[in-house]
Amino acid sequence: MKRAGLFGLLLVAGCAVGPDYRRPSVEVPAGYKEGGEWKLAQPQDAASRGRWWEMFGDPGLNALMEQVEISNQNVLAAEAQFRRAQAIVAASRAAYFPTVTANASVTRSRSPVGVIGGTTAGRTITNRSASLDAGWELDLWGRVRRTAESSEASAQASAADLAGARLSSQAALASNYLLLRTIDAQKRILDESVAAFQRSLDLTKNRYDAGVAARVDVVQAETQLKSTMADSIDLGVQRAQLEHAIAVLVGKPPTALAIVPTLPDVARAPLAIKMPPVPAEVPSALLERRPDIASAERLVASANAQIGVAKAAYFPSLTLSGSYGSRAGDAATWFTAPSTFWAYGPALAQSIFDGGLRRAQADQAIAAYDATVAQYRQTVLAGFQEVEDNLAALRILEEEAKVQEEAVRAARESVTLTTNQYKAGIVSYINVVAVQTAWLNNERAAMVVLGRRLVAAVTLLKALGGDWSTAEIPEGEALRARSEPASSAKR
Repeated sequence: MKRAGLFGLLLVAGCAVGPDYRRPSVEVPAGYKEGGEWKLAQPQDAASRGRWWEMFGDPGLNALMEQVEISNQNVLAAEAQFRRAQAIVAASRAAYFPTVTANASVTRSRSPVGVIGGTTAGRTITNRSASLDAGWELDLWGRVRRTAESSEASAQASAADLAGARLSSQAALASNYLLLRTIDAQKRILDESVAAFQRSLDLTKNRYDAGVAARVDVVQAETQLKSTMADSIDLGVQRAQLEHAIAVLVGKPPTALAIVPTLPDVARAPLAIKMPPVPAEVPSALLERRPDIASAERLVASANAQIGVAKAAYFPSLTLSGSYGSRAGDAATWFTAPSTFWAYGPALAQSIFDGGLRRAQADQAIAAYDATVAQYRQTVLAGFQEVEDNLAALRILEEEAKVQEEAVRAARESVTLTTNQYKAGIVSYINVVAVQTAWLNNERAAMVVLGRRLVAAVTLLKALGGDWSTAEIPEGEALRARSEPASSAKR
């Protein structure tokens, strides 16, 4: 009979109030609006992109990326938050087990002489006591389980946040670095132009000295030269700011990082960086790829479990407690059978009236859950938008790059033809200035378009989750294991 009662108690203890978690539904399109011919990679290629930044083929970028994981302060902060979440999981799971405390004391006391009826009046007494106390609240309604479920889901969200912080820092570093390289390429174009304009100025001065050119031609050539020199110098501001931003992203003060310009021959290769292929992804894969979506979904699971915690408060709590110890007035009888005491028994507690507190707490938990569901769906929509935005940017910018390259070729030919006409005395120097300015503007515009394409490619890879997937979210013992601080080696 006793065994049957115990079995019934354990059976009751196996239930947990509150709704079981189901991932909220989201509307996922069958394909991307801007997908079409942009699915250049094979679907299996997108399953694991590995070190995605290596697709740009720049060793300098690869070397800087190695420092993000160990030195970026935003990543280290997110890593510390994940360790904190792991500690919260351990704390919530501790409620599964009984608490055991040990107490020991030796107290000397004296009662006043004038106490009426006191048998110890005026005496000094020593009391010795030692005890072992244990208490355990049975998880009848799943309050502890739902609390642990909530904290584990929150820790998984924190793990996804860590991956998101890492991916954001990597994408910011890649974007800034690639823009810096396009600035270097523009600087080279301007320096080449300065050299060409200096030759034009020298030619014009010689023609002026020979009496075949007007003074205005010399002034125009000099104006063009100085204006281009000023533009070349002005690029230093943007380059310095990008270099400083990169230093901060790799956890260094700006004074500790210097990126040496790499300036290939503009005529052969304005920028030795490859445009990566656009990975093929179906929209549903985005739910498994993006850390921010995974984090939002795990927060929904955490909020769902909190509803169960709130509803468990409607039911009584059953606590088993016991104590065992020894109490004596002298050391000789301490820990002997006559001085031993013990007590044990269950305690059942139920709140009868709380002024609507439990109802309010349950409503609060339900509202918090509804809010996280809306935030999850909004995060999914924002993810789709980010992918579509950058797919459109890459498609349109590639078309623009083709047209711009044609404009560059036409501008170069125009410079050659007009310069020859000027030498022959057919046109004035103002025509030369006009075509040279158009050529320079088109060269720089082509490099600006290339920089925008590179940044759009980085942003698209980030929007697709980089090389991350939800399979990397820790579960079970991996989630509950104590993580070593990433900065422990520096302490």
